[in-house]
Amino acid sequence: MTDKVSAPIAKKIPHSMTHHGHTRIDNYYWMRDDDRKDDQVIAHLKQENAFTDHHMSAHQSLQDALFEELKGRIVKDDSSVPVKDGGYWYVSDVQGDDEYASHFRATDEQLTNKTLLLDVNQLARDYEYYDIGEINVSPNDNLLAYSEDTDGRRIYSIRFKDLSNNQYLADVLENTEGQLVWANDNKTVFYVKKDPQTLLGYQVYRHLLGTPQSDDILVYEEQDRQFYMELGKSRDQSEIYVHLAATETSDVMVLDANEPLGEFKRLFPRIEGHEFGIDKHAGNYYILSNHQAKNFRLLKASDTTIGDISKWQEQIAHREHILIEGMELFDSHFVITERELGQIRFVVHNYHGESYHLSFDDECFYAGIGYNPESSASTVRIHYSSLTTPSTVYDCDLKTGRKILRKQQQVLGGFDASNYASKRLFVTARDGVQVPVSLVYHKEKFHKDGTNPMLQYGYGAYGITIDPSFSSATLSLLDRGFVYAIAHIRGSEMLGRSWYEQGKKAHKQNTFNDFIDVTKSLVEQGYADKNKVFASGGSAGGLLMGAIVNQAPQLYLGVGCHVPFLDVLTTMLDESIPLTTNEYDEWGNPNNKTAYQTILNYSPYDNLRQQDYPHILVTTGLYDSQVQYWEPMKWVAKLREVKTDDNLLLFKTDMDAGHGGASGRFKSLQDKALEMTFFIALLSS
Repeated sequence: MTDKVSAPIAKKIPHSMTHHGHTRIDNYYWMRDDDRKDDQVIAHLKQENAFTDHHMSAHQSLQDALFEELKGRIVKDDSSVPVKDGGYWYVSDVQGDDEYASHFRATDEQLTNKTLLLDVNQLARDYEYYDIGEINVSPNDNLLAYSEDTDGRRIYSIRFKDLSNNQYLADVLENTEGQLVWANDNKTVFYVKKDPQTLLGYQVYRHLLGTPQSDDILVYEEQDRQFYMELGKSRDQSEIYVHLAATETSDVMVLDANEPLGEFKRLFPRIEGHEFGIDKHAGNYYILSNHQAKNFRLLKASDTTIGDISKWQEQIAHREHILIEGMELFDSHFVITERELGQIRFVVHNYHGESYHLSFDDECFYAGIGYNPESSASTVRIHYSSLTTPSTVYDCDLKTGRKILRKQQQVLGGFDASNYASKRLFVTARDGVQVPVSLVYHKEKFHKDGTNPMLQYGYGAYGITIDPSFSSATLSLLDRGFVYAIAHIRGSEMLGRSWYEQGKKAHKQNTFNDFIDVTKSLVEQGYADKNKVFASGGSAGGLLMGAIVNQAPQLYLGVGCHVPFLDVLTTMLDESIPLTTNEYDEWGNPNNKTAYQTILNYSPYDNLRQQDYPHILVTTGLYDSQVQYWEPMKWVAKLREVKTDDNLLLFKTDMDAGHGGASGRFKSLQDKALEMTFFIALLSS
C-alpha cells in the first residue's frame, strides 16, 4: 500500500557507541532532547503527525463512528459506590460530557447533604493534560491534600484545602512523586521528592503546614538508586512506612505516626533477594515474604520479634503451585489474594485458623480487593470483571462469604452479555511449556473455521499479570467479527513466581517465543484467519511488539505499538535516563558483558533489518517519563530506512501527554478509535 504523501525521512548523523569491544552506530541518536524544545525534533514529530493524519483522513468517517460507539457505551452521569472512612462517606461522580470526576463526602451512606471536596474539571480547565495523583484527608477529617500532574511527566505538585471553610492553604509542595502521608498530629506530612533528571523518587521530606517548602526537612534518603520508593501507613494508623522496592529486593523504614519529629528506622535488616509486603494490626506485624518461599508465605511477628526474621511465625505455608499476591487485614478476619493455575481467588481467614474461599462463576476473570479503609468493617469490598461481565462491585460478608452486589457498570448501546463467550485455553510453546490464553468473541460472528480476524494482546514483564477483564471498547471489534485474545506469556506471574523469572533477564526471549507460538497455535486451531492477525502492546508490551515484528513479521497483518520500550540496550547503558538503574534486575545490567549480549540479541532497535514488516501504528507522548519519546521516534526513522515493503508505518505523538496517554474519560477514547480504525481499514484494503 502506498500513499501520495511521502513519509518523513529523517536525517542521519552517525553516533558511535562502544562497549565490551563491540561498536554500534546510531544514526538517529540526535533525536534525544531532554528539554523537548529542539526545533528539528519538534518539526520532525509534527511531520510524522501530519503524515499519519493525512493517511487516516481517508478513514475519518470510520474513526468518527468508532469514537461515537465507544463514547455511546459510557453512562454520562455516573457515580462510585460510597466508601466509609472515619466519620464520612466518600464518593465521586461524573456528569454529562465532563472529562473528570468531582469528589464529595457526606455523614451518611445515603449521601444526604453531601459536600463538594474537589471539582477536577475546574482544576483541569486550563491544561491540555491533567491527572490527580492522590487525594488524602487528614486523620481528624478537617484537611484535604491532593496531588496534580499537568504535563504527563508524573511530577506532581501537592496542594492543601481546609474543609472547615473550603479555603486553600498557602502550602504547595513541588516536584513530588504525588504521594503524601499524614502524621497523627494533623499538621505534619511526609512526601517523596523526585530527582529532576532521572525522575526517581529517593528522598523523603517532612513538611509542617504553614511553613515554606524550603524549610522542609530531609528525613530519609535512599542511596541505592535501584529502589523505587513509596509511602504508607499501617492498618492501625500507628506507623508511617517508607516502602523500598527493587525488582528483586524489598525494604521498609518505619516511624511512629504519633512522633513525627522522630527518626525513620529500618524495621529489620535488608536482605538481597528478600521481597515482602508488610502491615501492622492489633499489635502484630503480618508479612508476605518470599524468604525460603518462592511463591511467598504469610508470617507474623511482634514488636519484639520483627527485627529477627528467624523468629517470625508462619501463618500460611509456601505452596509450590499457589502464588500469594496480597493481604487485607480486618479486626475480625484477614483476606488473602492467591493465584492458582493463573486464576485469582480470595481466602478469608479468621484469627483462629479457620478459612473459606470466595468463589466466582466465570471461566476466566479479574478480581481485586477494593478500597477498604475501615479495619472494623464486617464486609470486604471486591471489584470483579470478566471478558463478558462489566465492572462489578461486591461487598462480601467476612463471616459468611455472602456477596452483596453494590453496583455493576452499565453499558449502553444495546450491550447484552449473552451475545458473547469467553474461554481459557492453554497453548504448548516450542519448549513444551503450557501458556495460558484468554479469549472472547461474539457468538454469532465466530465459527472457529479460520475466517475471523483476531487481535492478540500481550505484556509480559515485571511480574505484572494482565487478567481478563471487561472492556466496552473491545465490543466494537467483537461486533465486527474479531476474536480478542490475551496471551499470558512468561514475564508475568500468571502461573506463579517462576513464570516471571522465566521471562526476564537471560530468559527474556521466552516472552517473545510464547507470544509468537500463541499466534501460530490460535491460527492452527481455527480461531483466526492467518492473513487477518493483529497484535497490540504498550510500554514493555511495546518492546514485545518490536521484538515480534523483527522475529516473526509474516504472522501479523497489522501491529499497534504504544509508548514502546524499543531502544533497550542504549537506554539501559545510560543511568541519566529516568528509571534505568531500577530496571537492572528486570532486563540485566549491560555494563556486564553477558547481559549486554543478551539484550543486544533482542533489542528491537538494534535488530531492525532489511525485510518485510507488517503495517504498524506507533503512538507515544512527548512528555512520557517512563519510555522517552525518542525511542519510538528513532525506531520509526530506522525502520523506514531498512524495511523492504510498502506497508504502512504511521507514527503519532501526543504533544501534550505522557506515558498514560491522553487524560480525561472521552479524550482517551480517541486513541482507541485510532488503533481500531487502523486495523479495520486494513481488512478492506
